[in-house]
Amino acid sequence: MNNFDAQQTQADTTPASKRSSRMGAKAKAILAGGLVLGVGAAVTLAAWTDQEWAIGNFGTGQFGIEGSIDGTDFTSHATEAGAAQLSFSAETPTDLTPTDVVYESFAVRLEQNSTRQAEVDITQHDDDAIAGTSAAFRLTTSLDCDADAFVAGTADTSFTLGETDDVQYICFEVTADSEEALAKGATGSFTWQFEAESGEAITP
Repeated sequence: MNNFDAQQTQADTTPASKRSSRMGAKAKAILAGGLVLGVGAAVTLAAWTDQEWAIGNFGTGQFGIEGSIDGTDFTSHATEAGAAQLSFSAETPTDLTPTDVVYESFAVRLEQNSTRQAEVDITQHDDDAIAGTSAAFRLTTSLDCDADAFVAGTADTSFTLGETDDVQYICFEVTADSEEALAKGATGSFTWQFEAESGEAITP
């Protein structure tokens, strides 16, 4: 009998109980390893977190126009009921006689806290005028308002206020017609409306 046959005979004659014991030990080792792997798979690793935010803050601007009859004291006259009262150059503007021509000036500027330029349109309302009277206006460069200033002015019906220290002067002319056309003992009025729309931002 050679050595191989002897080893084979020894392996064949090994008791079944010993072989079973060794196999059980291997199975336990495998199961133990499997349990370890199972525990490892259940662990949740910590992760980095971060956030990014953005916000926009807003505010509204200021805008408005105001007028003055003396070029110095400006105030808002935002309604027809609160219109600035013009004092025309006649000794008594409420006592017009035929062919009288009277003048008065007015100044308009931006409210001093305005943040926008203004595009201003002028509308003349004569629905309440005395029969036999007419009115017109001119844009001028100063508060002076008489026949010469009126003729030198421009007949534009709109203007731009680009800065808070810009002032636009307006010269109004009211004419009484002939005796035949002018109503006696009547009262009436002309009203001028200045409507402003905000424009570009005023550069600080």
